[in-house]
Amino acid sequence: STTRAPRPRSTAANSRSSSPPARRAYTWHDEQRQRDPQAPLPSKPEPANSSIARIEFKGIAKRFGDVSVIEQLDLEIHDNEFMVLVGPSGCGKSTALRMIAGLEEPSEGTLVIGDRVVNDVHPKDRDVAMVFQSYALYPHMTVRENIAFGLRIRKMPEAEIDKLVDEAAGILGLKPLLDRKPKALSGGQRQRVALGRAIVRKPSVFLFDEPLSNLDAELRVQMRAEISKLQHRLKTTTVYVTHDQVEAMTLGHRIAVLAPMGKERKTNLKQVGTPLELYDKPQNVFVAKFIGTPNMNMMKATVNADATVLQAGGFATPVPQNWREGLRPLAGRDVLLGVRPEHVGDAGAHNWTSTAPLGGTIEIVETIGHEVIVHFRCGEDIVIAKLGAHRIPRFGEQISLVMNCDAMHLFDPQTEQRLPG
Repeated sequence: STTRAPRPRSTAANSRSSSPPARRAYTWHDEQRQRDPQAPLPSKPEPANSSIARIEFKGIAKRFGDVSVIEQLDLEIHDNEFMVLVGPSGCGKSTALRMIAGLEEPSEGTLVIGDRVVNDVHPKDRDVAMVFQSYALYPHMTVRENIAFGLRIRKMPEAEIDKLVDEAAGILGLKPLLDRKPKALSGGQRQRVALGRAIVRKPSVFLFDEPLSNLDAELRVQMRAEISKLQHRLKTTTVYVTHDQVEAMTLGHRIAVLAPMGKERKTNLKQVGTPLELYDKPQNVFVAKFIGTPNMNMMKATVNADATVLQAGGFATPVPQNWREGLRPLAGRDVLLGVRPEHVGDAGAHNWTSTAPLGGTIEIVETIGHEVIVHFRCGEDIVIAKLGAHRIPRFGEQISLVMNCDAMHLFDPQTEQRLPG
């Protein structure tokens, strides 16, 4: 019988050649090379300077194919400021927020966070934390695990994680709920967990994308107060997106009002200012009608020869002294006369020094409780007034009211910009 020859022992080299090569970790440089293979490879950005958290949009544009969402956005958000981006659907406010987070890239312009340009900086290197409208909680994790998840991903020591989670839970009143899962929480409690997950990271910037939209009216008021107190306590730069101008007015140190892009608009940004600046001196018709509930009344009126009287469709009003100089070149021409509903009311209920009578037929009555909102036809215009709840007028009734002339706003009907005054 023949003996079988022994199998040759595999060498280390053979063993290495037969096994698949180890996969190299995907790096930040790989991502940059993927974006543009021909571009010179930039150096990896340094971590953000957490002591400075100003944000600046410089000529930012964002386009999706042929659709222009944002154009020529120039806006500076100061360190530790609570800035609210407000506007109707399609105005680009959430897109602007996502560009700060790094979830969208600008099509044009420069975005600065702190003291560095972040156009090509990965989201994880921007030192920002975002709270979403949908909470984005993991349903299989407890409250504690949800809040701690981002810290564990960063391989932070467990003792430090426990300390930060307990601290955030104490601030938000979540300590009794730490062992519950999201399905056992109310909407307001889930939103507080989402806030806690952002807080524990101690970022330079907080980003809020319509976080209260899914809550009922009572919870919205409660969470508004909690977010305001939280920002005051942490003193962290905060950018908050909402379509609700009441949220914007109650929360923001300053408000940026955005409008959807149109053929005649060069930029989305209509005005930036404090809540009172937007309310008292809107710079254009869009801001005038968007800020305030109900909307500002807007009527065509003709300037008389010496710019002392405005003649509207159903009434005439004297022109306050501060407007006359700017109106003299417009004698005989039309302007847009704006007056807020709270500046139209019963003569006996207010101590207004300069008034103009106006009246008409009531078409809508809205009883709110502490006040009554009346829509009435005055000439060709529908005028809205806020009245006290002591007397509720009826549909079809004739009503006689006065307007506070010192509270009027005047705009150019062609450009829709505020007139000097």
